[in-house]
Amino acid sequence: MKIVMAIIKPFKLEEVRDALTALGVHGLTVTEVKGYGRQKGHTEIYRGAEYAVSFLPKIKIEVAVAANQVERTIEAITAAAKTGQIGDGKIFVVNLEHAVRIRTGETDAAAL
Repeated sequence: MKIVMAIIKPFKLEEVRDALTALGVHGLTVTEVKGYGRQKGHTEIYRGAEYAVSFLPKIKIEVAVAANQVERTIEAITAAAKTGQIGDGKIFVVNLEHAVRIRTGETDAAAL
């Protein structure tokens, strides 16, 4: 089992969710986060004054999937979240040692 974490642009959330649902991935966690990568923020003008925006709003998606679904999950997220512009995001994959469904007590792959 793996956890696939993706940092994406906020307006791409629905497209990514739809792509994962079509893939058969049920259940994901979404968190509003702020950060920066190579783009290092930008400057904006508000009421005539220029100010720097160091951290940009992003969405972090976390999905627990079986090991054999990881590549398809990554492909679905990449296809749905890609705009071709800087700041499209990143995907990280981490090992998931154990999972338990609280309601039923099911464990590991059955709990996903």
